[in-house]
Amino acid sequence: MITVDRLTKRYGDKTAVSDLSFGIHPGKVTGFLGPNGAGKSTTMRMIVGLDEPTAGRALVGGKPYAQLKHPLREVGALLDARAGHPGRSARHHLLGMARSNGIPASRVKEVLETVGLGEVAKKRIGSFSLGMGQRLGIAAALLGDPKVLLFDEPVNGLDPDGVRWVRELMRELATEGRTVFVSSHLMSEMQETADHVVVIGRGKVIADAPIEEVIAGSSLNAVRVRTPQPDVLRRELLDLGMSVERGTDGGPQELIVVGGTLEEIGDLAFQHRVPVHELTLRKASLEQAYMELTAASVEYGSPSFSRAAEAHVDQAPDHQEA
Repeated sequence: MITVDRLTKRYGDKTAVSDLSFGIHPGKVTGFLGPNGAGKSTTMRMIVGLDEPTAGRALVGGKPYAQLKHPLREVGALLDARAGHPGRSARHHLLGMARSNGIPASRVKEVLETVGLGEVAKKRIGSFSLGMGQRLGIAAALLGDPKVLLFDEPVNGLDPDGVRWVRELMRELATEGRTVFVSSHLMSEMQETADHVVVIGRGKVIADAPIEEVIAGSSLNAVRVRTPQPDVLRRELLDLGMSVERGTDGGPQELIVVGGTLEEIGDLAFQHRVPVHELTLRKASLEQAYMELTAASVEYGSPSFSRAAEAHVDQAPDHQEA
């Protein structure tokens, strides 16, 4: 488990991380989300002892990283895929890490095969593509077979097959009972991979909840209703305090309702004998929920986001019909 307790980091008069507190638990993939400059990488660096906190603490298994006797056996981290010396081969890079932590040399071959670099083990790191560098960084994180793993943007430079492989690897590691903490800007991928998300903005926690709870909190969740009596149903929905707009795709018979469930709307239509030809939940995506949460925290934001997001609610991927 990773425990972040009132963690703060300042560089001169700039505060990168401010009083962060959260826990990352085993058995699940936890996504770490936030705009550029939110403090994600700084937080991860403090967890593994690369940066000293100005205040607060970060613990792994109840201890600061610096107190771990064999850190690679307890914590694996991919924070910079270019960390290896370009003149070394992939095998020698990992072998040096293994020897420093009492890890058998046989483990080097195992992890290289796991990440798909077995055939280029003797190739110099400096000749690796970005994607190959990412795979080597993942191999380094897995080297000590640790119970806690941190990955900062692990799919950078990977092709679609590689992205899917990373997703499946993260899920498998979590299923084994490990603590998996992953930062990424790819919201669609996080929606497929993470069970829980921690969202930060301007160095502060904005959300710390299961991913479905974060999505459910979006104001962009809506219900599409198609009925031959839209005016009658609209009036009744408004009387219950729901927000109702005319649809744009389904013609004059379509209504878009915010603030009501499928069951509530369906029951209301039945009570007033209003025929319903379609009743569909349009669920917001993680990206849409994330953009709402971080709108006030984006350093270089787009003022047109809200209108663009609303225009795409009907294109959200999750559909549930009654």
